[in-house]
Amino acid sequence: MVRQPRQERGVQTRRQLLRAAAEVFDESGFAGASIKDILQQAELTAGALYFHFESKEALARAVMNAQPDSIVPWLESEGLQRLVDITLVWSQQLRTDPLLRAGVRLTTEQGAFGLRDAKPYRDWGAIMAECLRVAADKGELQAGVAPEELAEFVVEACTGMQTYSAVASEGRADLGDRVVRMWRLLLPGIAVPTVIAHTEVSEARAKELLRTASAAASASAGSGGAQG
Repeated sequence: MVRQPRQERGVQTRRQLLRAAAEVFDESGFAGASIKDILQQAELTAGALYFHFESKEALARAVMNAQPDSIVPWLESEGLQRLVDITLVWSQQLRTDPLLRAGVRLTTEQGAFGLRDAKPYRDWGAIMAECLRVAADKGELQAGVAPEELAEFVVEACTGMQTYSAVASEGRADLGDRVVRMWRLLLPGIAVPTVIAHTEVSEARAKELLRTASAAASASAGSGGAQG
């Protein structure tokens, strides 16, 4: 039997712990989750967990901060279309991916367990602002559109939409439609007309992107190349 390098085993163990913790946090929330539950879900020892994470709080932070990794690396579009695509895939993946869903839940509920960490929001904002800076360099945005301000608004809008969708529909079933409608309202005020005409915004695109991203992520994880 060929033994995996120690570093690769460590990456896989950390990924396994994150996934298990996310599944437990998604089901039970922070307060209802226990280290015992997470270890049972991961099928790992306490020693393995505490080698990577010093506490349940550290695990929760890691899950919160892992959200973009499940979407952003797998998208090939650029500029404004890339920003749109991030939100489209997010709206679909949030319904099916425990890691993303737990990250969102923990981020929005963190005050209840004594955390006040805006990093997940800032990380999303930085990713989106970079998309918009590329869009500006390509001449896709109208004059006066500030990438950082618009990115922060999109983060805020998506945060509100997923919260609303969680109570207005079963399993956030209408979140994709809400994101599509947001862009159809926003694009005329931020993008030049020629770009609006070529920017694809639909749930069909979201589902196709999700299929492509899921296949890429699975292939990368199978080869040991995904981040953990």
